[in-house]
Amino acid sequence: MKLKDCQASYDRVADEYVRRIFDELQHKPLDRQLLDRFAASVRDLGPACDLGCGPGHVARYLREQGVQVCGVDLSAAMVERARDLTPGIEFRQGDMAALDAPDEAWAGITAFYSIIHISRDDLAKVFGELRRVLRPGGMLLVAFHIGEDSIRLKEWWGHEVCVDFFFFRPDEMAGFLRGAGFEIDEIIERDPYPDVEHQSRRAYIFARRGSP
Repeated sequence: MKLKDCQASYDRVADEYVRRIFDELQHKPLDRQLLDRFAASVRDLGPACDLGCGPGHVARYLREQGVQVCGVDLSAAMVERARDLTPGIEFRQGDMAALDAPDEAWAGITAFYSIIHISRDDLAKVFGELRRVLRPGGMLLVAFHIGEDSIRLKEWWGHEVCVDFFFFRPDEMAGFLRGAGFEIDEIIERDPYPDVEHQSRRAYIFARRGSP
């Protein structure tokens, strides 16, 4: 899958994505609890960024918890929807492997189901970039699907797409993070919420940028 294919795919499904996903946190109590924990750890330390922000629902939730937050997404259509849905938050288009942000720009980063489109071959580069833009000790909260498989969607909600979804084992993901200079605070797993989401087991990792 090429980067432009992923971008074009999300552009095509943007409206349906908003309809199905924008309010999902209402039905995911653990996700809210973990975002609350993230917010408490960064709100007094500086700005944070939601990477792969989609329509901006995670960024919006973080702002409601008092975080100064921005959002970055590969899809221009998603960025447009996010700006319309939550004025007052800066949303911009960008590639998490090559962020338009200075070194040590952010006190925290959330990546909720956005690294799921990054292949194992490219994860080290992406996590190296995330480490670059985080302040020393800055918090990273990553969410992903547990497994070892990959899925290529060619049709999504009635739209022709080409987008890959990668599943990871929690210990494997922790290894990628440590290799990029992160320290693991905690790994959390949960079963899927019935009737709310794709029925895969989920993992969340709290990690911090280590000292230079």
